[in-house]
Amino acid sequence: MSADHDEQTLLGRIVSEIEETAIAVILGLMTIITFINVVLRYVLNSAFGRKVEAMLGVDFPGGLIWGLEVVTFLFAWLVLFGMSYAVKVTAHLGVDAIINLFAPGPRKAVAVLAGLVCVIYAALLFKGAWDYWAPFAGLDATSGRWFPIGFENSRDQAWYEVIDIPFPEWLRFIEPIMNEGEAYEKLPRFIPYFMLPFGAFLLLLRFVQATLKVMSGRQDSLIVSHEAEDAVEDVKHLNAEG
Repeated sequence: MSADHDEQTLLGRIVSEIEETAIAVILGLMTIITFINVVLRYVLNSAFGRKVEAMLGVDFPGGLIWGLEVVTFLFAWLVLFGMSYAVKVTAHLGVDAIINLFAPGPRKAVAVLAGLVCVIYAALLFKGAWDYWAPFAGLDATSGRWFPIGFENSRDQAWYEVIDIPFPEWLRFIEPIMNEGEAYEKLPRFIPYFMLPFGAFLLLLRFVQATLKVMSGRQDSLIVSHEAEDAVEDVKHLNAEG
């Protein structure tokens, strides 16, 4: 159980709605595509399916060739997008048995230290994500082993494509921009891979926000604590209302 999360501003509530809707849409698309693929492969591609085809005079496809790849990308998006949202609502699990032995002052100091470590980790993750994605978008990766100190020339890989996902016709306008006017047959990799730096940036942003909240006293921890007790209290509250 995560801590109660109540946005105080209109902008905060709008952002939360967008995040929650995006997560729900990704989950819905994964479910729909997987369901359609199962029906096409194991129902309509069976003896029963062939009888239906003969009756209707149609030929059902054996499956969505691009379905598995799309679901794989969507799952990656869900993880990358969800990890930052979990930081925002303190839904990440953690062990606080030792921390709770401290007095409030040292406990806050430990929480701030943990937040700073997480910020550094997210910054390193963002650098690595950018450096991996940038060549696929025709951009330069950063220089520096640990922290960016500039940019260095990277081999343009904007023409790299995914394996199965066809290129949508409505995206043809990006071919002169990204592929020197050459036609894409499949979706270019920089589009689905963009979630790497975007998700890492969101994670960094949420860790910075969470650390500032801990420092200001608006939040006690970066993690959900006492989830079992919270679950029991929620059940008691629901039973009392019923």
